[in-house]
Amino acid sequence: MEYMNKTNKTTTSTKQVGGISFTSLLAILFIGLKLTGVINWSWLWVLSPIWIPIAIVLALVIILLAFSMLIDFFFK
Repeated sequence: MEYMNKTNKTTTSTKQVGGISFTSLLAILFIGLKLTGVINWSWLWVLSPIWIPIAIVLALVIILLAFSMLIDFFFK
């Protein structure tokens, strides 16, 4: 966003967007609990907040590709 200041010079203001997501916080919490011995889960489940969303996205991509291929096969 640009605006003119009192000396008639153009100034640009920027907004930074960012932060830590819920799944990242959950992963950090699980890792901390595992390393301190509070939970006795396998590392597979401790790191699940990281890999489960990735697995869901990959599954959706595979389903959409398969659906697209079926549509091409039957309607071409």
